[in-house]
Amino acid sequence: MTKEDPRDKLRLTHEDVVAMNFVRAPGIYVYRRHYRAGLRSHIMQILLREDLDRERTGVLRDGVRLFPKARPLKMLRIFRTRFKTLREAEEELVRFKIIEAHLAPLHMARSNEFLVDFTGGGQREPILCGLQEYMEGETINPWNRLDDEELASLRNRMPNQAAPECQREWIADVRAQAGSFVLQVKQLISRAGYVPDLAGSGNLILTPLGLIKLVDINNISKVSFDSSIPLDDRGYPVCDKSVEALSMLEKNLAGRHVDPGDEVYRVFLDPHRMEKVRELERRFTGNSL
Repeated sequence: MTKEDPRDKLRLTHEDVVAMNFVRAPGIYVYRRHYRAGLRSHIMQILLREDLDRERTGVLRDGVRLFPKARPLKMLRIFRTRFKTLREAEEELVRFKIIEAHLAPLHMARSNEFLVDFTGGGQREPILCGLQEYMEGETINPWNRLDDEELASLRNRMPNQAAPECQREWIADVRAQAGSFVLQVKQLISRAGYVPDLAGSGNLILTPLGLIKLVDINNISKVSFDSSIPLDDRGYPVCDKSVEALSMLEKNLAGRHVDPGDEVYRVFLDPHRMEKVRELERRFTGNSL
């Protein structure tokens, strides 16, 4: 009986991961599904077995049993995409390296991408994976208001909370970092012609240090400034929505005026084009239900 390809599964377990031919015997490591696993890749936490044991059974400290949450050492990403040829997979790696060159390390979670020779279903094919640094923090929704009250709420959910008098400085730093992030993404678009998916849920993390980090690099779009609206392989206008998300980050998080005549925004924020994009988005949502 042919085993189900792990890329086709809705979610993976520890047993699924260690059964893959390129994963060594687990030993001291346990693989646990991360809650942000998406449509394009499986995302697994890599945990020390002893840390997971402490999370489950607890430890006694001064007569009190505590259950410290196991902190991932790394995140293992297993792309669902099937590549027809090795060259296709290598081109995906090139796009990742371009994004990394423009955004890492300040505004992107570092990741070591690698291609493996996957044997499953009776055949061999390349599969793209990544070992990514784990980022503590809270997700950012570019379409939220992201005012001082919301930022303070995000900060209060993080470890090592700042004192009230330091919180104002932290919020100011966040807005400065957001301005830096927007600038670097604009440079990526204008110089390299690519944009990562900024519109997806959970793709951006705000860290306790106030840094804006891109953590999802699974959907990199080629940017074209002509009148056509490109769709990704699932029919979503991710390029246009990512540029729109960038403008919202500039307005709501960096606190800067968005110039509709800006080189990057001039085409994508045109009202007629945005209405077409909204219609494509509605179709995508309807087809996904």
